[in-house]
Formats: sequence, structure tokens, C-alpha cells
Amino acid sequence: MTDERNFRSQYYEKVGFRSVEEKKSLEILLKERPLDKTKLKQFCLRFTVPAMYRNFLWKVLLDVIPVYSESQGFIMTQRKAEFQDLQRALRVAKIIDDFTKPHLIFLAMWLLRKRRAKVDMAAQLESPLYRAMSKMAETLWYVIDIESEEEKLVDMYWILSGLFVQVEKLQKEVGKLQDCTYALLEKEDVELYKHLVKIDALYNLPYDIWFYSCFAGIICNGSIAKIWDKITVGAYRILIFVAVVTLTTLRRLLLRCESIDHVLDTINNITEEASEVIVNKAIESIQQSGTTQQVDMYFTKHN
Repeated sequence: MTDERNFRSQYYEKVGFRSVEEKKSLEILLKERPLDKTKLKQFCLRFTVPAMYRNFLWKVLLDVIPVYSESQGFIMTQRKAEFQDLQRALRVAKIIDDFTKPHLIFLAMWLLRKRRAKVDMAAQLESPLYRAMSKMAETLWYVIDIESEEEKLVDMYWILSGLFVQVEKLQKEVGKLQDCTYALLEKEDVELYKHLVKIDALYNLPYDIWFYSCFAGIICNGSIAKIWDKITVGAYRILIFVAVVTLTTLRRLLLRCESIDHVLDTINNITEEASEVIVNKAIESIQQSGTTQQVDMYFTKHN
């Protein structure tokens, strides 16, 4: 019965039925007054958010705008004013100028708002956490789809601020995320696990950068939003599955690698097609109760 149900769902998805039904379900939720964040979070956990609603839904879930529709316009006006104040302050302080890349400006604005900005911003941004956050900022430009560039910049900054909050939460558990990745890979593909250990690669891959950036720069821009749908609701353990599925999907190439440099070259050149396969497999994995329970048990055991 399970196989039949999986076959049906895969068939429906291929012919477009499933996405149509999901879109209708989300549209019903978005008509509720006020919006029910619990239901919207459940939707994000279970499904991929349709691109046309992603910007708005992320803003609601990341507390950029309130659940009350009559207040959303006013709040975004205030958000825009604060956005402009932050940019102006950074220019006056000569921390940014006309040549500063947009994604670095966003990160500098966030640091200023959090009262963490330092005079030597360039040195500050070299830490693994901030380099990873910078990658997220760079990638988000291709994920957010808004015609007005001014609106896009404001929305991007505030969505990034919300995503950074989630990254700070997962930062406290990044060691467990790594250890769980090792354990799950050994269970899923012992041959690949042993090979990566043998060439001294498994424990030396840049997991912290992958996790802090939520795979920005690794997974192609066209697929990464599906992962970030889950990050917006705090389901950052999906990153374990993305890491494991990335390695197992590339296993044929990785088994030929003889050093960590070769492994990194392979992972850093994932195609768009492979990215889509990896993301879809990772989402399927996290929705399988047995695998998810194994991860949950690991975290419970190591608390």
C-alpha cells in the first residue's frame, strides 16, 4: 500500500496535479483572517511553497509582517524607513559606499541593527558564520522575485534578518548536526562512509559553512528555496538530510576521489539537475517517519 501511494504521489507530481492541489490549499489558508501561523508552518513543513506566494509567506513566518492584513502595509512602511536609516548610518560612518556589494551591505545593516558592527567590517565578515551569512544574502537575490528593485531590496533585507535568526539558533547545535550526518551516512551508505574516512575527507568537510549558509553556493539557486521553506519555520535538521543526500547522490564520483580537494571540487560543482534531485530526496527523507525518528533520537540522546 505504501509503495502504491508513493507511486501515485510521484505520478501526480509529474503531471502537475499535486502542485495545483497544494496551491489551492495554501490560497485557502491565506484567506483566513487573521492568518493562522501554525497552519502556515505545517504547510511549509509538508509541502513546497509555490513561488508566487513565497515572498509573502516567508515575511509572515519570519515575523517581518503581522498576521493581521490591515496592519501589514503600515508595518512595511516602517520597515522601509528603518532600512533606509540603517543604510544612511553605514554610509555616514563610511563602513559602506557605492562600491560595496549589495549582499555585504545587507549583512552590515543586520550587524548594525544587532549592535555588533565593528569599524573593521571587512575583518569581521571573515568569520565562518558571517561568510556563510554573506552567501545566503548573495543567493537570496535570485530567490526573491519582485519587479520593483526598491521593494525587492527592502524585502530581501528583512527576510534575511529572519533567516539569520534561524541560523543563530542552529549555530548552537552545529556540532550535533555534523555528528548526526556522520551517523546517518554510515547507515545509508557504509561503502561511501568508509571511503571518505579513508581519504581523510569525511570529518574535514566544511559542514559549518554548509549549515550556516543553509547550502547557499552549494545547491543551485533554482532549488534552494525548497530547503529554505523549511528553515523559515525552524526545521533546520533538514540540513542533515541535504548533506547526506548530497554525498550519496554524488557517490559514484566521490568513490573515485583520492583527496579532500577532489571531494570539494565535486561538491562545489553540482549541476542544476543534481541540485533538484538532492533537494527532492532530502525532503522525502525528512518526511519518512523512521529516518526522522532516528535523527530525533540522536539529538535527544546527546542533549
